[in-house]
Amino acid sequence: MVVALWLLAAGVGGPLVGSLSSVQNNDSASFLPDSADSTKVSARLGEFSADSTLPLLIVVESDKALTGQQLGALGAYAEQLPALRLDGLSKPLGDYMAGPQVPLVPSENKEAALLVVSLDADAASASEGGEEVGKTIVKGVRVNRPDLDGVTSQVTGPAGFAADLSAAFAGIDGLLLGVTLVAVLIILLVVYRSPVLPFAVLLTSVFGLALAALVIYPMADADWIQLSGQSQGILFILVVGAATDYSLLLVARYREELHSQPPLAALRTAWRQSLEPIAASGLTVIAGLLCLLLSDLGNISGLGPVGALGIAGAMVAALTFLPAVLALIGRRAFWPSMPHQGEPSRHDGWTRIANAVTRRPRATWIGTVAVLIGAAIFALQFPTSGISQAQFFTKQVESVDGQEAIDAYFKGRDQSPVRVIAPDDAVDRAREVLAAQPLVADRVEVTPSQEGSGDTMLTATLEAGSETERARDAVRDLREDLERVDDAILVGGATATDVDTHKAAQRDQRLVIPAILLVVTLILVFLLRSVLAASLLVLINVLTFAATLGVSALVFDHLFGFPGADPSTLLLGFVFLVALAVDYSIFLMSRAREEALQVGTRRGIRRAVAVTGGVITSAGVVLAATFSALAVIPLLFLAQIAFIVAFGVLLDTVVTRSVLVPALAYDLGNKVWWPWQRAMADDGPRLAAADEPH
Repeated sequence: MVVALWLLAAGVGGPLVGSLSSVQNNDSASFLPDSADSTKVSARLGEFSADSTLPLLIVVESDKALTGQQLGALGAYAEQLPALRLDGLSKPLGDYMAGPQVPLVPSENKEAALLVVSLDADAASASEGGEEVGKTIVKGVRVNRPDLDGVTSQVTGPAGFAADLSAAFAGIDGLLLGVTLVAVLIILLVVYRSPVLPFAVLLTSVFGLALAALVIYPMADADWIQLSGQSQGILFILVVGAATDYSLLLVARYREELHSQPPLAALRTAWRQSLEPIAASGLTVIAGLLCLLLSDLGNISGLGPVGALGIAGAMVAALTFLPAVLALIGRRAFWPSMPHQGEPSRHDGWTRIANAVTRRPRATWIGTVAVLIGAAIFALQFPTSGISQAQFFTKQVESVDGQEAIDAYFKGRDQSPVRVIAPDDAVDRAREVLAAQPLVADRVEVTPSQEGSGDTMLTATLEAGSETERARDAVRDLREDLERVDDAILVGGATATDVDTHKAAQRDQRLVIPAILLVVTLILVFLLRSVLAASLLVLINVLTFAATLGVSALVFDHLFGFPGADPSTLLLGFVFLVALAVDYSIFLMSRAREEALQVGTRRGIRRAVAVTGGVITSAGVVLAATFSALAVIPLLFLAQIAFIVAFGVLLDTVVTRSVLVPALAYDLGNKVWWPWQRAMADDGPRLAAADEPH
């Protein structure tokens, strides 16, 4: 009956997984809170009869100066563009433009020319024929680009970037999920050496994702939560990775119990013993993700409930669907190496590791901490200044090539103006401030309010690309200078949106990271019944994250040559590593506590490392592999998250959980369970390796 119910849920939720991209919102401006100055300016553009525009720029290059004939041909092309009919659109291009003309701007050396197509942002964001109008226009213009001998052209600008970004995210539904599932299947086949069990575990992951989609799709469609392309990609990875990890834990305990009980009894015991660590692990990740709701950025705060629902789906699937399947097929799930009742359960390899780690525990944990601190020092070099839109991609795309041409020939001007809204009595002084800014390129355009609001809008273009650090510095300077004129003055536009995004990201780090640490610590205290153990695990995981960040800084700069990092990379890397990687310490220490109640902490630690070592290592490899799959999407943000989490999980699995945590816990003995250490069995003296049975 349980399997039948899951098949029904998957039949409904499965198609919704493929439809999640239709309810995405990847507009960076919409990620900011209503309180941001740039958001306020954008919301008031209609008062000044200023359409919200989405520039589409066509840059034409030549090895030598463009001839009069070529410029004439480009002029004729510009005149004909508004009447152009593109496949997929019901009206000519001009009906989607904010103005009737397409200006042609030659460069100073006449080796390039720029055609500026100002699309109406509202019209471009609408859908026709199942696709966003803006993307259809970019595709159509690229097909109908200027065709002149001796020149090349690229379609770029915000509209071009948006289309290329959407094309990159399009790989999430098929490519990312396919690569992830194949990677997990290969690992499971190696781990289980069975043709049956890997598919049961893989189905658990897929069904967990379908259950999550059943809830996420209608919520995103109703705008109750904000689903972005990056959130959807991370959702797939989280669900597959978490569901597989929980399944591995349950199956490992089931196999262990099959050596002493018949299948159904073994399954019941395994389920009961796995419930608490799986629930604690899942709730830790859910709580950490929900802390993202404190973020000021919509794409980050939206990831909180999206990821939390995904983890919930993974937990429910691992605790209901997989046990039902195991109950149906019994020990045949492990064919051809089926465990039988009465056979000894041996963990020789991990027993030797446990003995080695605890032979000189104090020297072991102090040495490990020293190495991690050495790596963590380089975290100070991790880039936090952000990246431009042209640096989003990890492969060559036309919009980036076009922006580079604009930077080379037009001093980085990309026709994305700075917009200032000032009270009428402060307009003259505000205009003087704008005119005095060295980067302001042309005259300042003045537009009074059409609604009698008592405000006026000033518009100016900067002599730098709207996403360059020079432009951001100019906007920061303008805000400081204009605030001295009147603190009611608002500064908006594309560059101001970028500045506000960086500011919100820095604020999020100061608020969200402490909240996550507090929540995770409280959950661990409840699970382990120990303030000291919980605090130590959190501190160790923070140290592991810092070491991971240090290694990432070196790799990104010296090996991959990345230009920087998105402002939210550090925060999300912290969330995933602290909330996800602490799972392995939970699996280890919850089993250690179970054993310590019977034989004391030191024997319990050795036994816990021996019996959980294989499954936790397998789970870490699976999670690292799933996050590594993010690198198939050609976006810098996802590639960096993929490396940080994959490396951090492996570091946690191989070093933190296998060496540091058991050595420190063994050194402390029963004291690690303070203040409730008296409940433990007599710890006795430290044991020689030979004293611990296999």
